[in-house]
Order: sequence, then C-alpha cells, then structure tokens
Amino acid sequence: MTAADIPLLQVNNLCKSYNSFQAVKCVTFELYPGEILGLLGPNGAGKTTIIHMLLGLTSPTAGEIRIFGMNPEKAREREKILSRMNFSSTYVAMPYSLTLRESLQVFARLYGVRKARAKVDMLIEQFELKDVADRPVRTLSSGQMTRLNLAKAFVNDPDILLLDEPTASLDPDIADRTRKYLLEVKKNRKMAILYTSHNMQEMEEISDRLLFLHHGEIIARGTPEELIARFRGEDLEDVFLKVAREVRP
Repeated sequence: MTAADIPLLQVNNLCKSYNSFQAVKCVTFELYPGEILGLLGPNGAGKTTIIHMLLGLTSPTAGEIRIFGMNPEKAREREKILSRMNFSSTYVAMPYSLTLRESLQVFARLYGVRKARAKVDMLIEQFELKDVADRPVRTLSSGQMTRLNLAKAFVNDPDILLLDEPTASLDPDIADRTRKYLLEVKKNRKMAILYTSHNMQEMEEISDRLLFLHHGEIIARGTPEELIARFRGEDLEDVFLKVAREVRP
C-alpha cells in the first residue's frame, strides 16, 4: 500500500440533526491525497453542514471523523489537524479594517508560516490582487474578496483544502485560472481538495469523484462520467436537474 492509497480524511456514519430535522443523514466517504472530491447537490442538501463539521464549527450528532488519522475532537490532535488544513468560502467575511495585504500577513503569522512576507507577496501575485493589496478589505468588490479568501486558503500550503463555492463571485476568466491553479497544486503537491459548487461544468471539469447529496444523504457517488451514465444524462447539469426534481435512476 502506498501513501496515495491511505485517505487523509475519513468520515464514517456522520450525522447532524437540529431537533427533529436531519440536515446530514449518516454519510460515509474518504478523501485521498491528490484528489478533488466534489460535493454536489441542491441548496439545503447538507454540503456546507458537512464542511462545518469537518472544520469543527458544528458538532456532529453522531458518527466519526478522522483527519490525518487523528481525532479532531481531541484538543491536542485538533491543533495539529488544523495546522495542515485550510478553508475558503465566498460567504466568509475577512477583517474589514485591515488592508488585503495585512489580512494575509495576519493569517500567515497565525499559521506560523516561515518567510511570511514572501509567501503573502506570492499569493497576491498568484491571485492577481497586486492593484488592491494595500486597500482596506471593506472597499473590495465581491470578486476581489473571493480571491482574498482563496489566497488565505493557500497561506499555509495545506494538505487538505475545503472549498465551499470558491468561484461563485468570480468572472469567467478568473474562475478558469483558479480552476487551472487548483488542478496544478493538486497534481504537484498531492493536495486533497473537498469542493462544492453549483457550476456543473466546473464540477465536471475539476472533480475526480463526486458525492451527490440530496436531503442530507448521499444518493450516488462516482466519477462525473459514471454519474452521467447512471442517470442517463447528457451532462452533469442534466443529472443535477433530474436529481433536484426527484428523478431516480
């Protein structure tokens, strides 16, 4: 067995309930090095709830999470886990009073990044933020804020990256460059990426495997090609529409 055969993330029968409402219904999956695993599903399917449980922002009702073979519920192990992970979402706010550059420098120091200034400069260049690097975060457009969140997600060179609709506010050119960069780091660094998006063309292009969530449970899993064949769709968008409208294979 090689390192690529050992999952970095293991989720077993993970459930989340809010009183009588089951947001996530005992899902099980793994995430491997050098893999982009797409979480697919309509609004309210449970995608963001799963990510929040993986980050420790929400406590599971039941089930087990293992990240790098460690238990995130143990404080000592949780610190080690989070040092090797990062997260980005279009919907997460950054410190408004700081400049973009200052925000990234703060996160670099929080993660104990060596040569933090050089790392921040590289990320500003990579995500084409040089023109706004010294502007207060509160003055940024939604697309610039999204790119800042993405730059923050790479500040510690994570082994696991959780991305919740990371290109939702980006124009087509920047979104395409972002996807290409993700594919590059996945290949070169064997980074494991858990990815959500409502852009079906994007999910079809970027995902090695997909988990299709509906009403909190995984109803299908496989490569994009396998799901398209299973649901007899023309493409992944056609599959999404069939599932959202309660069609089953």
